[in-house]
Amino acid sequence: MKYYQPEKECASVEEIRAWQSEKLVKQVKHAYDNVPYYRDLMDKQGVKPEDIRSIDDLHKLPFISKYDLREAYPYGFLAVDKSEVVRIHSTSGTTGRRVIAFYTQHDVDLWEECCARAIVAAGGDKNDVVQVAYGYGLFTGGAGLHGGSHKVGSMTLPMSSGNTERQIQFMQDLGSTILCCTPSYAAYIGEVLKNMGLEPNKDIHLKAGIFGAEPWTEEMRRGIEKSLGIKAYDIYGLTEISGPGVAFECSEQKGMHINEDHFIAEIINPETGEVLPEGTKGELVFTCLDKEAFPMIRYRTRDICVLKREKCSCGRTFIKMAKPMGRSDDMLIIRGVNVFPSQIETVLLEQGYQPNYRIEVDRVDNNDTLDVFVEVTSDDISDTVKDITVKEKELAMAIRNMIGIGAKIHLVPIGSIERSEGKAKRVIDRRKLID
Repeated sequence: MKYYQPEKECASVEEIRAWQSEKLVKQVKHAYDNVPYYRDLMDKQGVKPEDIRSIDDLHKLPFISKYDLREAYPYGFLAVDKSEVVRIHSTSGTTGRRVIAFYTQHDVDLWEECCARAIVAAGGDKNDVVQVAYGYGLFTGGAGLHGGSHKVGSMTLPMSSGNTERQIQFMQDLGSTILCCTPSYAAYIGEVLKNMGLEPNKDIHLKAGIFGAEPWTEEMRRGIEKSLGIKAYDIYGLTEISGPGVAFECSEQKGMHINEDHFIAEIINPETGEVLPEGTKGELVFTCLDKEAFPMIRYRTRDICVLKREKCSCGRTFIKMAKPMGRSDDMLIIRGVNVFPSQIETVLLEQGYQPNYRIEVDRVDNNDTLDVFVEVTSDDISDTVKDITVKEKELAMAIRNMIGIGAKIHLVPIGSIERSEGKAKRVIDRRKLID
């Protein structure tokens, strides 16, 4: 089966809405009949399955959030008998109790189909060698792109993350053409490649990378593309929804196409829950239309972005989501100002620094403090203390202009910031320990 499917991906808006309406009606009944937690939420909202006749009725349904999934841990949202479950994946649990997602074989097949579409949109086919350097195991990244690569028919290297010199050796020996991993790890691979005295497009032959699972900026994209000699594509997903492949970039790279034959996307006001019109910035909400084991309906992702349906040069008509601008639950409130880590990263990259930094927030004498530790570039190694101080002040001013509050900048030697072979840990908020 080919995984560029124009009969679906290039369908008219009317066709897409008809598919979504038909599937939504069935999915709501499935959830109501088989998940007591959903049934209770719907009953409290005064809505029954028969009230949902099309996607125009979606707004009648209650939202769910990570809080609900944690409350119902572990089996509270399972909608099929355990004998039908073939796999689970899980969130990291860094912000609370883990969320476990369940999959039937049908669910796995649909998820891998979505990942296959992402690989094809990045120029992949059965002649490619796909190196999957996302983590395997409970994390969805490795399994999703691995399965997608199999669907496409590509040679698949199940490397997982880590052991970077071995990663590069396999790129050389087996001629890897597509790299799949987190953007921070891709940046690190590029750094190690340079330190080994190797050159992109000469010593390795990557042509594309599919990167996701953490925020990254356009400046970081350009840096990765230069260091690895590739075109870098964004991919989006959440464990709760299925994993990577919910949305993906095509060659136009002006937003990620959402697989609308499997998911409905909404943008809401994160404070009021009001559904906002297309083109408005707000919180992204997803409804899964096909999932059997774990039927998420109106799941609040906490990601802040914009949805737009516009003509795309690739021919796909699926609506696009912009790169998330931050998360409503990852947003830092410092001295009463909303600050997203991605804003600080944008400034650093615009000023010529590498994406090796750490943000530390603390509270001293009832006042919030913001410290940003940034590695110097190789050109800064010989700078005097006076020169470093001047650069710290310049960077502090640029960050103040971006976020509206001051930060203390610490330029530190290369290698001081811990590197990540998975998701990067860039923010330490010590106020949480105090509170």
